Amino acid sequence: MSPPASRKHHPRSRPLPRRVPVLLVLALAAAAATVASAQLSSEDYYDASCPAALLTIRSAVATAVLLDRRMGASLLRLHFHDCFVQGCDASVLLDDTAGFTGEKGAGPNAGSLRGFNVIDNIKMLLELMCPQTVSCADILAVAARDSVEQLGGPSWTVPLGRRDATTASASLANSDLPGPTANLNGLLNAFANKGLSTTDMVALSGAHTVGRAQCKNCRARIYNDTDLDAAFAASLRGSCPARAGGAGDGALEPLDGSSPDDFDNGYFGNLLSRRGLLHSDQALFGGGATDGLVRAYASDAGRWGSDFAAAMVKMASTSPLTGTDGEIRVNCRRVNN
Repeated sequence: MSPPASRKHHPRSRPLPRRVPVLLVLALAAAAATVASAQLSSEDYYDASCPAALLTIRSAVATAVLLDRRMGASLLRLHFHDCFVQGCDASVLLDDTAGFTGEKGAGPNAGSLRGFNVIDNIKMLLELMCPQTVSCADILAVAARDSVEQLGGPSWTVPLGRRDATTASASLANSDLPGPTANLNGLLNAFANKGLSTTDMVALSGAHTVGRAQCKNCRARIYNDTDLDAAFAASLRGSCPARAGGAGDGALEPLDGSSPDDFDNGYFGNLLSRRGLLHSDQALFGGGATDGLVRAYASDAGRWGSDFAAAMVKMASTSPLTGTDGEIRVNCRRVNN
C-alpha cells in the first residue's frame, strides 16, 4: 500500500539577527552535523542483507493479530513506549540486569505492556534467516505499522536502519512517558520534548481508538471527573470498583467502546460526547487549544489517517542509534556479550 499523503506545514522563515555570536553558529553547525549523522535510511535498507525481513515481520504480525486482535494495539504501544524513552532504540525490550533496571517495571509499563513474545518470535525467525542483521528497534517500528494496517488503519513507509541500545532507563520511563492523568499542558510538553507538534500529539493520541486500559488507570476519572457523560460513567462503574488495591485494578475497559478493535476515528467522536476513557484522553477536548483538531478528526477520518501516518514517521525517527552506535542484538531481551 502506498502511504497516505501527509500535510506539510511550512513555517515562515525568519532571518537570523545581524549579529550572531560565533559560539552559537558553531553550536548550530555541530547540532546539524549530529542530526545528519543519525539519519535513517529508506525502507529498502534490508533488501540486500535480509530480503525477506519485512515480509517475515508482516506475516508474524498478521498471525498474532488474527489470534488476538488486541495484540495490534499492544504492538503499537510497545513502539510508542520505546521511542519516548531514550529514543527508538528497543530499550523497552531489555530485561533488568545487575547493571541497570530496565523499563518494563516502570510505572507506565508495569503489568500493562504486552507483545514481547511476538517480538521474540519475529527476532528468532530473522536470526535464523539473517544472523545479527535486523535490529529489534526496526522490528518494533515495522510491527507497529503492520499492526495498524491489520486493524484497518492507514499505512506509511517506515525508514529503517536503527540500531539497538545497550542500556535502558526506568527513571526516564517514569518521567518521559505521559500518564493517564495528564492534563493538556502536560501532554503538549511531553510531546514537544520529543520534537512533536500539537498536531502530532492529537493525531497520535488517536491510537487510543484501539486497545484497553486497566481500571486503576481510569478509576479517578470514572468517580471524580465532571467532564464525563453520566451514562458512560455509570456503565464503567459496574466493572471498575471504586476501591483500589483489589482484583478490580486490572479490569480492562476499551479505550473506544464503540469500536475497540477497529482503527477508525471513533475515538474523536467519543471525546465530543465526553466519553474519553482516560483523563488524558478527554483533556484534548474541553475548551482548550486542541478542540479544533478533535472536531476536524471526528468529522474527517481521511485527514486524521494522513496526519497519524505522518506523525508516526516523525515519532519513529526520535533519536535513533545509527551507524556504529549501539548494536544489533541477537536476543531482544538482553545485550550481546
